[in-house]
Amino acid sequence: MNADAVVLVFARAPLPGRAKTRLIARLGAWGAARLQARLTERALRSALAARCGPVELHCTPRTGHPFFLREQRELGISLERQSGRNLGERMHRALTAALRKSRYALLIGVDAPELRAADLRRALRLLRCGCDVVLVPAEDGGYALIACRRVPRPLFERVDWGGNEVFAQTVQRLERLRLRWRALRTVWDVDRPADVERLGRRRLFLTPAAS
Repeated sequence: MNADAVVLVFARAPLPGRAKTRLIARLGAWGAARLQARLTERALRSALAARCGPVELHCTPRTGHPFFLREQRELGISLERQSGRNLGERMHRALTAALRKSRYALLIGVDAPELRAADLRRALRLLRCGCDVVLVPAEDGGYALIACRRVPRPLFERVDWGGNEVFAQTVQRLERLRLRWRALRTVWDVDRPADVERLGRRRLFLTPAAS
């Protein structure tokens, strides 16, 4: 496994009533929490299958949740606690810390089950070829992966996290900062009731994470 890169997986604990809240009307609180757990497991397995480097699970609200501890025990990953006032600050802090010990850092969420190990490997190759930042856009206007070798703070500031302009605003900042960047293929998130139906049709949980 390459030691010059680290993969960070950002995840919320599968707490009923607090995980996947926009899907509670469709799945119920416990069903939404179970989906959160399955999405997290798939993201972790994709990260491990990519073999880009050690995998860290960045947890909220705390690392001591039994689900996180089980994943650590079964998969041999490390656990870190997310810290910051908003998603941008949490990502910036995590990536900055990662780049203190590794040359490259890749950060993914868990909401895009279509994201594959091959996507992570391609992002890392582009970093090694000179890109400063690589993004995987999401259909909802966000992004499912950000890979960096530089993480200037302005890249994460004044972004409407949770809105449909996150990717566009990030690209504006990349251009303003004159960073070398690339975007890979666009993927979709599981965030709305219609996405649950799409997930079932694609049967993504039945296919290998490495595909």
